[in-house]
Amino acid sequence: MTTADTSPGHLAFWARPDDERAAVFAALRRHDGLPWIPFRDPTPFSGGVDGFHAVVRHADVVTASRNAGLFANAPNAASLFDIPPWLTRYLDSMIQKDGPEHARLRKVVVRAFSPRMLARLEDDIRARASRIVDDVLAQRSGEFVSGVAQRLPVAVICAMLGLDDSHHDLVARHGNTLVGSADPEYTGVRRSYLMHHGAPGVRHVVSVSARLAFAGEALHRLVRRTGRDRLREPRDDLVSTLVHADVDGERLTPREVATLFILLVLAGSETTRATITHALRLLTAHPEQREHLLADVEGRIGATVEEVVRHASPVLQFRRTATADGELGGTEVRAGDKLLLFYTSANRDEAVFDDPDRFDISRSPGPHLGFGAPGPHYCLGANLARTESTILLTELLTRAPTIRAVGEPDRLLSNFVNGIKRQNYTL
Repeated sequence: MTTADTSPGHLAFWARPDDERAAVFAALRRHDGLPWIPFRDPTPFSGGVDGFHAVVRHADVVTASRNAGLFANAPNAASLFDIPPWLTRYLDSMIQKDGPEHARLRKVVVRAFSPRMLARLEDDIRARASRIVDDVLAQRSGEFVSGVAQRLPVAVICAMLGLDDSHHDLVARHGNTLVGSADPEYTGVRRSYLMHHGAPGVRHVVSVSARLAFAGEALHRLVRRTGRDRLREPRDDLVSTLVHADVDGERLTPREVATLFILLVLAGSETTRATITHALRLLTAHPEQREHLLADVEGRIGATVEEVVRHASPVLQFRRTATADGELGGTEVRAGDKLLLFYTSANRDEAVFDDPDRFDISRSPGPHLGFGAPGPHYCLGANLARTESTILLTELLTRAPTIRAVGEPDRLLSNFVNGIKRQNYTL
């Protein structure tokens, strides 16, 4: 598993069709222990690590997720590359933290995603979904991601944060850059270079980091300006909660507020839009599943969303770094080793799911890991993502039941998010 297009450590692998990637992970799951994937980190911050452990089995992903003391999110959970220290001011959110520091920051925002708070949001989500479907019915064809799937989660998270509709484009644009940090459309690195070398070189890392910093700074400026307003005049929104938060006698620093803001923007919009877009794609590709759903949309949409998340795995993987020598899945792990928890593989594990490559909305959802595995870092926004996806898809399939994907999707080139940049549709 070391050639360029058959190794999950090479970016070219992630440009391959879904069924080919699934076959590679199926082969990796048959290996004893954790497969070691050779990989050269082009940044000067890697400490000389020349590969990573691929955590591909469901049980091993769950074990590693629960043992955050040994398998840490710090220093970087969202990238195989070690990011430059000067870039951490934009990206060093609670998702990169562990232990008491992580718990302290998580405590600030956990109430915003409680069932009670989500119930308060439902009427607004339904109204926004209805307006989106009004536009679909009027236009009858178009581009699904920007016209449908992206609109709802961006609007909802902006509303939760207290940002008005005029900020939607800015949030979506810079969010795309931060999530699409490996895609030539957002990085400026030639696709042919990435496909050949498998990763940006040192020169390109600097260029990509500069683009990420520009996007991060734009969102920082927005939250600083909004935060100053909320300090003077608090409102019933998340930015007010963040700037006035008192956790164990301490206020959040401006940097902590800004990085939490960026995390909420990305986690609250990017993966949900991927789920909604993959739902359209999968229901188009599997007409028998579509007909089964249309026979009882209200009764079957919940299981459909769970199956889309399992089958598509909008978040492909998260990284962990070993804090000490230890063991996982029968493999010795050394302090400092990188591990990638491949949710996309765990969600197709034959030991857990029958015929796992089949898209089947009637299957029992089972313990899929599409929102992460149980543990301190389980996705705070999982229920919000479920609510948004369920409401929008119900509205869409009830009022526009003939909607279908047209042509091949323009996929995001990423080893982190199973994203779709553009997908045409018609009624």
